[in-house]
Amino acid sequence: MVRENPLVGLGETDNVLLGAGVETGNETLIEIYGRLGLDWVWVDLEHKNRSPYDSQYVERLRRAADCGDTELVVRVPNGQPDLIRKVLDAGVRNICVPRVQTADEVRQAVRASRFEYDEGPGRRGLSQGRASGYGDAFQKSSGDDFHERADSEVTVGVLIEDERAVANLDAILDVPGLGFVFPGPGDLGVSMGRTLEYDDEDVQANLRKVVEGCRDRDIPLLGMHTSNFTGPEGTREAIERGYQILSLGNDFKAVREVFSERMGWVE
Repeated sequence: MVRENPLVGLGETDNVLLGAGVETGNETLIEIYGRLGLDWVWVDLEHKNRSPYDSQYVERLRRAADCGDTELVVRVPNGQPDLIRKVLDAGVRNICVPRVQTADEVRQAVRASRFEYDEGPGRRGLSQGRASGYGDAFQKSSGDDFHERADSEVTVGVLIEDERAVANLDAILDVPGLGFVFPGPGDLGVSMGRTLEYDDEDVQANLRKVVEGCRDRDIPLLGMHTSNFTGPEGTREAIERGYQILSLGNDFKAVREVFSERMGWVE
C-alpha cells in the first residue's frame, strides 16, 4: 500500500518534517535514513548524481525510499515539462525546481505535474511507469480515478534563489498548486553580487521577504542545515520562523564531522 505523502497539505497543519540530504544519490543511504525515522530525503539531480532522465535510476531511488518508509524530495535541473513528467512517472512525488524567476515559470512546472490544473487541463500524460504501477492502475476499476489520486499526491516546490524572483515574489507565491518554497541564501547572494556573504544585510532582508510571504499564505518552507541554520538552537529558531520541512544535514557533512572528530582521538 502506498503511504500518504506527508508534504501534501502540510501548510494547513503545524507539523514539522525532518529530513536529510543524500548528496551521493546512494540508494542504501536513502533506505537507512528512512529506517532512522526521517520523514523525507533530499536528492540533488541538478548539481550531481545521475541524469534525472534515467528512469531506472530514479525508480531505484523511489524504491529505496519505499523500503525505508520515507519520502523523496528531488531537486531537478530545471522546470521543463518533459523533465518533470519523466521524474514523476518514475514514482517521485515531490519535486523542487531551482532558479525560478517568474510566476509563469512556476505555473508551467506545476501544470506539468497535473492531469487537471486550476479548473483546466494539466500537462501530465498517462504512462506505464512506476507511478501507475507500470500500467496496472489502468487495468483495474480504480484506474478511473488514477489521475485524481495522482494529482492529490504530488507537490512541486521552488527554490527562490534569485533577486528577480524576490521582486516577483507575490505573483510566484500566488500560483495555484505551489507546494513549498526553499529560500536559497547561497545563490541568492550570488545573484546580488554578494557571493558567500550569507549574513549580508540585503541578502537577509530578501530572505525575510520570502519567509514572511510564505507564512502569510501558509506555504511550507524548506530549510537546509548547511545554509539556513545550524545546531539545535538554529533548528528551533527555524521552526519558530515557520519552517516546516527541515534538513538536519547530509552525508558529506556527517562524514566530514564524524571522521574529523575521530581522527583527533589519536593525535
